[in-house]
Amino acid sequence: MTNTVRNSYSPETISKSRVIEQLIIGEATSDGAGVKLTRVLTQPLQRRLDPFLMLDAFGTDKPEDYIGGFPDHPHRGFETVSYMLSGRMRHRDSAGHEGLLQQGGVQWMTAGRGVIHSELPEQEEGSMEGFQLWLNLSAKDKMIEPWYRDIQSEEIPEFTTSQGVKVRVIAGSSHGVDGAIQRDITAPIYLDIHMPEGTSFTQKLPADFNAFLYIYRGTASVENRHIPIKNMAILKNDIDSDGVIIKADNATRLLLIAGQPLNEPIVQYGPFVMNSQEQILQTLDDYRSGQFANIH
Repeated sequence: MTNTVRNSYSPETISKSRVIEQLIIGEATSDGAGVKLTRVLTQPLQRRLDPFLMLDAFGTDKPEDYIGGFPDHPHRGFETVSYMLSGRMRHRDSAGHEGLLQQGGVQWMTAGRGVIHSELPEQEEGSMEGFQLWLNLSAKDKMIEPWYRDIQSEEIPEFTTSQGVKVRVIAGSSHGVDGAIQRDITAPIYLDIHMPEGTSFTQKLPADFNAFLYIYRGTASVENRHIPIKNMAILKNDIDSDGVIIKADNATRLLLIAGQPLNEPIVQYGPFVMNSQEQILQTLDDYRSGQFANIH
């Protein structure tokens, strides 16, 4: 699908790049009704990468690996951001929302006080590839009303640098281009960056933001440290660094994700993320007593 939201951009220069603190290889797992995926950001990394709770990558052309989808399941206390590179998934939820997530598009859902939803393939063959990111909500926002938005591919702002690097700005801003979604407290930056071989890309990052890269095509490097394909690179927090410089070893595609940490307690029980064990127990009581309505 051709993107029509093209923007003039203001080149950003940085004085000192962050470096790579750690490389992470995702864990193969399955979720929903047997959907095979790679869990890149796992629970032990939640505090380090606050406000981000999870990142799953999925990609297959085998229908048996995705056909079961994600039947009705609940969430409370955070936001889900699904980004589809290829394939089609139908969303329905208990707040009455329905939408089609398809190639190049994003589904942004705020679970808030509680929602039950399903995500089911609307295809029986072909490739399905994409990502789901979990973004935490602050303590004061965990019980807000559920919210949902489908963002089609053509609605995502993008720009191309003088070196031919194409950047899709899903959230936050890059080089003066504002993304499709903005959030005040966690202030997430979510970029999909397509880099021709031998090019470089700079992105300003506040020193206190937690940030990471995920390489899903090709390979890249940051400050001469190589990042293999399907690796997450956690970027070191450095008060003297004002951003990151990424160099493409070959034709490379990657996600750059960063955000303002909440610095609040994180207590997760499956699809519920709250600030205390007591809140989790209350959530379980609410769910079991039917306070999360059934899918419409």
